[in-house]
Amino acid sequence: MIVVRAFFVALGLVVVWQAIIVVFSPPSFMLPSPLSVFEALRDRPSLWQVDAVTTATETVIGLIAGTALGVMLALLMSFIPQTKRMLLPMMVVSQALPVFAIAPLLVLWFGFGLASKIVMATIAIFFPVASAFNDGLARTDGNLLDIGRLYGASHVQQVTLLRIPSALPALVTGVRLAAVYAPIGALIGEWVGASSGLGYAMLQANARSQTAVMFACLFLLAAMSVLLRAVVDLSTRNLTPWVPETE
Repeated sequence: MIVVRAFFVALGLVVVWQAIIVVFSPPSFMLPSPLSVFEALRDRPSLWQVDAVTTATETVIGLIAGTALGVMLALLMSFIPQTKRMLLPMMVVSQALPVFAIAPLLVLWFGFGLASKIVMATIAIFFPVASAFNDGLARTDGNLLDIGRLYGASHVQQVTLLRIPSALPALVTGVRLAAVYAPIGALIGEWVGASSGLGYAMLQANARSQTAVMFACLFLLAAMSVLLRAVVDLSTRNLTPWVPETE
């Protein structure tokens, strides 16, 4: 399971990290010790009681919204093929503009609260979902479609009964990829403007040269990302029971 593998990888990194501290003795403002980071987590419970919860909320809602938007766009392009000529270029343009570049505008429009961060997370992840699902819908086995037409299936029936089931593995791949990108959009929004969240806490710690606190935020962000990916894996596993799981 990804959580177990991530734990052992993190444990190995901590061992290497501590070895670097012992051998090279870098200044604490450049590289704090693992113990200093643990103490920062212990002494500042607001990091995991408030900031981590805020970022996790933005990330999860953004992931759900982005997945829903991606699925709807892919289905629209499949049900009404003519819309693909208009929607696909717009989707590409939305990804050509970095989220960081439009983040100030989104904060201006949606405020410093959760809304702007959720919108950023949604923008960051809807494209992988839409692209993967649309590709899966388009790559449905032609023999299946021929059999469907032979039995008089309409275009809508072909999409709902043949294309969508065939495209589910691609959709699962897109959602799993989106789970990796989701925290990035939320974090960028918090860097631009927020009153809480891990991104906000990192900026405040950076301004005060509190490197241990910054590392603590990174640790919480990494742990949250791993847990989110694990939840997505468990949630999507039953969607495609006929597809063998790969590690």
